[in-house]
Amino acid sequence: MIEAMAPSTVDPKSISPVTEDGSMDRRGNPAVKANTGKWKSSILLLVNYALVTCAFFGVGVNLVVFLRRVLHQDNAEAANSISKWTGTVYIFSLIGAFMSDSYWGRYITCAIFQMIYVTGLVILSLASWFLLVKPTGCGDVETHCDPPSTAGIALFYLSTYMIAFGNGGYQPSIATLGSDQFDETDPDEARSKVAFFSYFYLALNVGSIFSNTVLVYYEDAGQWVMGFWVSAGAAALALVLFLLGTPNYRYFKPTGNPLTRIAQVLVAACRKWRDHAPTRGELLHELDGHESYKESGIRKIMHSDQLRYLDKAATVTEEDYCEPERMKDPWRLCTVTQVEEVKCILKMLPIWMCTIVYSVVFTQMASLFVEQGTTMNTNIGSFHVPAASMSVFDILSVLAFIAIYRRVLVPVMARLSGNPQGLTELQRMGVGLVIGMGAMVVAGVVEVERLKRVAAPDQPSSLSVLWQVPQYALIGASEVFMYVGQLEFFNGQAPDGVKSFGSSLCMASISLGNYVSIMLVSVVTSLTAGDRRPGWIPGNLNSGHLDRFYFLLAALSLVDLAVYVACAMWYKGIKLDSNEEKGKVPVHV
Repeated sequence: MIEAMAPSTVDPKSISPVTEDGSMDRRGNPAVKANTGKWKSSILLLVNYALVTCAFFGVGVNLVVFLRRVLHQDNAEAANSISKWTGTVYIFSLIGAFMSDSYWGRYITCAIFQMIYVTGLVILSLASWFLLVKPTGCGDVETHCDPPSTAGIALFYLSTYMIAFGNGGYQPSIATLGSDQFDETDPDEARSKVAFFSYFYLALNVGSIFSNTVLVYYEDAGQWVMGFWVSAGAAALALVLFLLGTPNYRYFKPTGNPLTRIAQVLVAACRKWRDHAPTRGELLHELDGHESYKESGIRKIMHSDQLRYLDKAATVTEEDYCEPERMKDPWRLCTVTQVEEVKCILKMLPIWMCTIVYSVVFTQMASLFVEQGTTMNTNIGSFHVPAASMSVFDILSVLAFIAIYRRVLVPVMARLSGNPQGLTELQRMGVGLVIGMGAMVVAGVVEVERLKRVAAPDQPSSLSVLWQVPQYALIGASEVFMYVGQLEFFNGQAPDGVKSFGSSLCMASISLGNYVSIMLVSVVTSLTAGDRRPGWIPGNLNSGHLDRFYFLLAALSLVDLAVYVACAMWYKGIKLDSNEEKGKVPVHV
């Protein structure tokens, strides 16, 4: 349910009936607020995202089990395969963000990548039906599948990486398109825009509930083909709903290749490396706000004192005055806004890099948590609980903590700090790091207890799989602080020309986290395994020490937290010209 917003103190007569943030209707005219955007359009996009997520987790949540039972991979190989696939999903988000910001725009990018996504799901369903799940219904706890054919494996990897490409390219654009439905120059819509990202992450988790409960149960019982077809149907329905909303969306035109603008600043600054940039920002080269927006589609950004070397690119020298043509050459002289655009990106990168270790922690939920669960007692009375379905406690935790955060923590922290948002985005991300570290400690303790209750090397532990509930719940709580905070931070701090890139940084963090996880698993396996040592993560977890790997991740998280705090204290937020932006508050620690 969309929360009620506090009444605005702004005179309604002073608010324009059309958007003033640069958004347009589908005919290219300023969007009329009464007929476009706002919650009517954003709710449709949230439903679309929930269905896409349902389809994605219908494949992804149990994929590690599919690899082991149907494709006959061992534990370490299956865990690394999942990390590679998940990492690829999110690295493709950079491609989607680039096409969205530069050439296609958010709407076209979402539509194209959703079509690729649906195609991949259909191919996976057909390949599993005719080539992989043989005999029919195999791949449950007791029935073994026949060795897969070469053609079946080829189609499996083709389809799963098409799914990765489609979903990865779609995600940053849908997040930004959803936030585009609110005009941040309108006080009421600006508050709704901030709330949107919490509901966006809520939609992700609501969409995954069905996959993590019903679908995972049937897939664990060998009904893989049915599960994949249900996922394909959900994705196809999502695409239809997305297209139905076309007349009422608000659109932003793409601003051209941002790499060119970034390169111009770097080249211009290097050409003037001997010159001294003025200490006062008003002495640097800049166009007036209207001319700047008309030329680049980017609102004017105020000068900042950080990364002062780049100010050389906007420094007007005597040679520039003597040769007027040089004043029009962006490879020799850039505007303050263009320089600040590059500064914004560079200042966000240290914060972004500190989120990668958290993503290493997060990715264990889809791999080692599941493998740990399969070696525990998965029976509750006469009912068998699929290990992968334990992620439902992560989802329930996310749903609970989103409500707790918005209904309890925000009002309390707002009174204590004076910040109407409660915690700043950077503070939220820091809290997420701490909770994620706690999740790894708890997972390590559970593994210690699991090993104590192993009766025979080839038998599951007698410890109930329900012991995993706290580690899943802590991961869910950390997501509310870390990933929602990331979405708000990177989208809010990214300049106009790279808004989708800002959203993609969150996905790229998850991607690199998966690749770092692959590296850590491989390094730990090679260092701890020997002729007489099974290592920490062997094929049979009963003879290993998965607990030590979890504790290692907790230690890395502690180091990462210290670095993050230093980076967050140094960071200063983007400041748009007061005439260009009404009411946006820069982010500080």
